Amino acid sequence: LRDNRIELVRASWHELSISVSDVSLSDEGQYTCSLFTMPVKTSKAFLTVLGVPEKPQITGFTSPVMEGERMQLTCKTSGSKPAADIRWFKNDKEVKDVKYLKEEDANRKTFTVSSTLDFLADRSDDGAVVSCRVDHESLNSTPQIAMQVLEIHYTPLVKIISSNSWPEEGQSIILTCESKGKPVPEPVLWTKDGGELPDPERMVVNGRVLSISFLNKTDNGTYRCEAKNPIGRNSTEYVLIVHDVFNTLLPTTVIPSLTTATVTTNVALTASTTTSATATSVRDPNALAGQTGPDHALIGGIVAVVVFVTLCSIILLGRYLARHKGTYLTNEAKGAEDAPDADTAIINAEGSQVNAEEKKEYFI
Repeated sequence: LRDNRIELVRASWHELSISVSDVSLSDEGQYTCSLFTMPVKTSKAFLTVLGVPEKPQITGFTSPVMEGERMQLTCKTSGSKPAADIRWFKNDKEVKDVKYLKEEDANRKTFTVSSTLDFLADRSDDGAVVSCRVDHESLNSTPQIAMQVLEIHYTPLVKIISSNSWPEEGQSIILTCESKGKPVPEPVLWTKDGGELPDPERMVVNGRVLSISFLNKTDNGTYRCEAKNPIGRNSTEYVLIVHDVFNTLLPTTVIPSLTTATVTTNVALTASTTTSATATSVRDPNALAGQTGPDHALIGGIVAVVVFVTLCSIILLGRYLARHKGTYLTNEAKGAEDAPDADTAIINAEGSQVNAEEKKEYFI
């Protein structure tokens, strides 16, 4: 061997050692060791040289990228023997859906390997670290890595947060408009029912916060928060409903709304006439709950019915007696006790009643 990179390390009857410095692919091949004895002894060994892959590079990267645009990133490395392996990662999470390409170099000994990552830019990718890692047995478990940080521009995302889930009259409410976008959105715009805020004294805007004090029914409506940046604009709405003040001071008691009592009075007359009456007393539904004692309205109603029935009975009795008037003699005949019959008694009676004057009495 006539090469300055090759040195004889040890030579004896039993061992012959050489060293090769600055190894290159051209050093790969079969080496033969011969011991000139009788007979000559030889030994052969094949030297394999690994091609170390070059540091990978990522191409196709642009910054910034608009949301929804397609990105194609290519990672490429050359000089590997055997061909190196390339893997993609996004925030330390491996991406499997990639394209892999292997080409033989001009020296027909090493390879150039490339891999392409194809995806649509999304706002969730903003700030993500995309890395391309090259693994090869010559790297002694220390892979070569190339990295890029994604910058995605997108329209604002808007959300309204309320400080009061059940606003009542007289209370206050704070509406916070959260907007996230890239570039950072400009100050937000607050509107009510499609127009300006109607009461600037009570409706105060401080940056992204809308504060409304002393709520009343006129504040009901739809409040819109709009945010924009150079990419576009977006908005969201909040429907405000102001509720009546809930009164919890007075207890609620269920009171019967109707009480009925029946009273029957019988009045015996000569004509056997019977009258009946029914009284109904309605209790005031607005009476205080928990009131105790006698029901004065019911007692008064019963008394009124009894008086009414009594008066009616007196009137009916008077009308009945007026219709049955009688005729009576004021002087009875004397001496009629001994008469054998009625005709003789009338003839012999003192003060015959033939011409007697009749007196009539009337009961009114």
